[in-house]
Parts: sequence; structure tokens; C-alpha cells
Amino acid sequence: MSEIEKVVLRTRKLEHLLRVQYHAEGRGLHQLISSCENRLPHNVIKKLRYIATVRNKLLHETDYQLDDCEAFLDAYDECMKELMPRSSRFVWRAAISVMMIITMIALGVYYIHWEFVSAKLFE
Repeated sequence: MSEIEKVVLRTRKLEHLLRVQYHAEGRGLHQLISSCENRLPHNVIKKLRYIATVRNKLLHETDYQLDDCEAFLDAYDECMKELMPRSSRFVWRAAISVMMIITMIALGVYYIHWEFVSAKLFE
């Protein structure tokens, strides 16, 4: 995947996230950031501006080269982690925790009553 593809695909995801979760309005990523700036976490705004600037330079300037692709990807990952709704992560953690607790209880019951259970199972 080329640098342009990496940048464009990731910025499209960010644009979609800003529109859906933060009700941003505008055409470009800079306009989206400006329209919902008061609803965004303050530590993310500078990273979002960096991502938008890199995207615009990469697409509109013919001789621009992305020097540090790793820094761009790190900034994108940090923004996505910070901007993603936390409720889904909480729900998944709670569901997995409940499932683990139920499994541990079942294992404990089988361990305690194995003699009775094995006698009925292997008759």
C-alpha cells in the first residue's frame, strides 16, 4: 500500500468518526476539527491538525514526500484510541468478565462434584 493510500484511508476513517460521534460539519478535515473543537479532547486537536496538514500536503503538493510515516501512523493511532467511544470497550470488557466468572464458577462446581458427575456421565 502506498503512502497516499495509507494517509487517505486513515483520514477518511477520522472524518467519518468526527461526523458521526462528534457531529462535525464541513468539507475537509480542518473544517471538521474546527466545527467540533469544543467537544474534542484538548490533547487530540494538535494531532488531528497534524494529520490534516500531512493529508493536504500529500494530496495537493506534487513534490511533497512523507518523511516520517511512522510518526503519522502513531498520531493516527493515538487519535483513534482517544476519539473512539469508550462505551463499546467497556461493554466488551464487562461481557468477557462475566463470561470468565461464569466459566470459573462452572469449573469449580465440576471440580467439587466431579465424583457424582462422572458417575452419571460414564455409566
